[in-house]
Amino acid sequence: MGRDGVAGLADVALMCAAASSRPTHAAGAAGSRAGRDGAGSDRAEVLATGLAGGQRSFFGIHGGRYATAMRRLVALDLPGGEAFVTALVSCWEAGDAVWPLDQRLPGPARARLLGALRPAAAIDTDGEHALSGGEPVEPGDAVVVATSGTTGEPKGVVLTHDAVAASALATSERLAIAPEDDAWCCCLPLAHVGGLSVVLRALALGTGLEVHERFEVERVAASPTRGVTRISLVPTMLRRLGSRAEAFRTIVLGGSAPPGELPPNVVTTYGLSETGSGVVYDGVPLQGVEVRIDDGEVCLRAPMLLRAYRDGTVPFDSDGFFHTGDGGKLTPDGRLVVHGRLAEVIVTGGEKVWPVAVEAVLEGAPGVSEVAVAGVADPEWGERLVAFVVPAKGAAPPRLEALRDLVRAELGPVSAPKELVVLDALPRTAIGKVRRRTLGELAARAR
Repeated sequence: MGRDGVAGLADVALMCAAASSRPTHAAGAAGSRAGRDGAGSDRAEVLATGLAGGQRSFFGIHGGRYATAMRRLVALDLPGGEAFVTALVSCWEAGDAVWPLDQRLPGPARARLLGALRPAAAIDTDGEHALSGGEPVEPGDAVVVATSGTTGEPKGVVLTHDAVAASALATSERLAIAPEDDAWCCCLPLAHVGGLSVVLRALALGTGLEVHERFEVERVAASPTRGVTRISLVPTMLRRLGSRAEAFRTIVLGGSAPPGELPPNVVTTYGLSETGSGVVYDGVPLQGVEVRIDDGEVCLRAPMLLRAYRDGTVPFDSDGFFHTGDGGKLTPDGRLVVHGRLAEVIVTGGEKVWPVAVEAVLEGAPGVSEVAVAGVADPEWGERLVAFVVPAKGAAPPRLEALRDLVRAELGPVSAPKELVVLDALPRTAIGKVRRRTLGELAARAR
């Protein structure tokens, strides 16, 4: 065990080795069969994170040593798996913060991010490499998550060890995580906060952890047989798992609006990169999270929020609230209802329409597998509503008038789409969010 009872790199290696022979519910049990049966790719993606003596603090929740030792920002240019987690631990033990680099990005996008976030070093499969132009991090900084927000310009969300610990403890308390019985599966991209937070909360609580390089239906569906009990998914992944998703004790679902019907083991979440993970579960804020609605905008104050952006910008108002850019409301019993991004509100004929509300109605239409709604510039209406539909397998595409009738009956005539575009697939980000900016281009091509 490393200094102050924190797992060192040698301890991590020993835990990984021990995982290959541990029974199913233990921290690294997901790799036990791979270790004995020769499935090396599975074995390489499993990390045991249990800490000796019941120690719950990997980050120094009890005032650990990392808070005063931070120096560099190190880019982790590694696939999801044991090597990624080991490198993360190594950087923290050296007093550095980490930035998980999205390996799928093409060269120009990588260059823009490197210029915006200014890491001092990068770790890839060949080892560590120094980078020019690196800027130091502040004491206590733990991770930087790249995001473009609504602007499209890359920026880095800086999360401290205190923020990461607060997020891990609050989510684990709400979900009643038992480190000795539970194990997480991480199959979301580690460059996004939804995937990275799974790893961080497992490390914080000493919970079992299985890290996948990518989402593969069969491997994820089989993970409960390896001891996995909890998983974070986006709606697209949930749909692909089908009834096999019910094998998990809990599915934390985020990334985009959830479908209308959900299995009983699903917990919906609301959060952003700036919140370090979901901070509202099934409409109810986590412990320590304050929600306020200012002129229709969701505002948050919580201990797990970012310290600042990488460029030094501190995005809080005078009361310490972060303005999310999302529209929403609080119900009389205090539950948060999120309408969507304020920037995505469609103003048609002077009336405001939320795409998410229209999509929720159209998802139930016969013959519809997936749907998205966007506003397209129109000389008469300002913006016209366009429905982008992926037909169900083997079904004929729906008719525009039938979709309009459904929406008119539920939301009124203003919200009814004026155009229908049939697609083979919706344009999505790596974590399943619809690329709404791309939809307008598709509508122009379809005309």
